[in-house]
Amino acid sequence: MSTTITKPDQVLDLKGLLCPMPIVRLSIAVKKAGVGAVLEGIATDPGVMADVPAWARQSGNELVSIKQQGKEYHFLVKKTK
Repeated sequence: MSTTITKPDQVLDLKGLLCPMPIVRLSIAVKKAGVGAVLEGIATDPGVMADVPAWARQSGNELVSIKQQGKEYHFLVKKTK
């Protein structure tokens, strides 16, 4: 994971969604985005802390960062292909 990217191209509001919906919405958004686009997700389901890194590995996209801020989970994903 790198930390040089600070401004996402798109922000996904995933609050209130439970597994698997945050990953479903992330997958759809990444498919629509151009290569190199950075997407930020903001979720309330703690499952994203395991699901997003696993999705990034399986999909071949880059997990830039993932962290918990209070009751929210924030992550940045960069589309690589």
